[in-house]
Amino acid sequence: MNRRPFLKNLTLLGSGLVTLPLAGFPVSLSKTQYEEAFLPVFKFITASDGHFGQPDTDFETSHQNLIYAIKRESDVDLVVFNGDLIHDDPVFMPEVKKFYDQLLPLPYYVAKGNHDKVSDSRWLEIWSQTSNTFFTVKDHYGMIILNSSNEAGDYLCVDLDFLRTALAETQPLKHVFIFIHISQKDWTRHGIDCQGVLDLIAGYPNVKATFHGHDHDVDGISWNQKKPYFWSGHFGGSWGNPFPSYRICEVDEEGKTRTSLKRISDGVILNTHQI
Repeated sequence: MNRRPFLKNLTLLGSGLVTLPLAGFPVSLSKTQYEEAFLPVFKFITASDGHFGQPDTDFETSHQNLIYAIKRESDVDLVVFNGDLIHDDPVFMPEVKKFYDQLLPLPYYVAKGNHDKVSDSRWLEIWSQTSNTFFTVKDHYGMIILNSSNEAGDYLCVDLDFLRTALAETQPLKHVFIFIHISQKDWTRHGIDCQGVLDLIAGYPNVKATFHGHDHDVDGISWNQKKPYFWSGHFGGSWGNPFPSYRICEVDEEGKTRTSLKRISDGVILNTHQI
């Protein structure tokens, strides 16, 4: 499929303003300000769309570069790879795991994307993690990882019953973060219309942010019913933003949360938001 970078700015009546900032536009925040203004007690990294095994791409180098970038970060509690771990061929799933395992003992988790064309049973066998899962970190933070595709690579709304259960179980926690590879609203070219998912998320005040992959040329924030949804660009594959990137998210003692997109090559902050 031939995909070209795009920008999209919409006002959705009844759901709030949607803004997808200019890709890679740097913020006016010095390194000193960035480090001194915020003292995190919880920090995670999310990166998406590595497409390990895609023909005519240097997928091993792009993965190794991301691993090096993550290792440069300090005080990381966990990493979430948010879908399209491989590019269609199931033979590459154990191979990409070898790259991710370089991060150990730092915990990492995986979300299933539309190019991750393996069965749920094979997914569990390789990753020791179901494609829909949730867990608690440091007693205060809930992480919900949801499957938005299947073995055929179809774009799907997530399992509402599972999401409802996960949100109810994590309701006592201070903050909850959700990871879904495919946007559940068609505010991007490759998103789908699953308004029921967004309505359910909106009903839980402790859901701090939802993170998407899939759209390689989107790396900003959109809002729906006062809830932020973030993209992280991509770190592999054959199309999208020209700067492979990953996103960090940090929470301080007061519960303030900020998230920043970073360029893999040198760690430069490309955009940042406090939520």
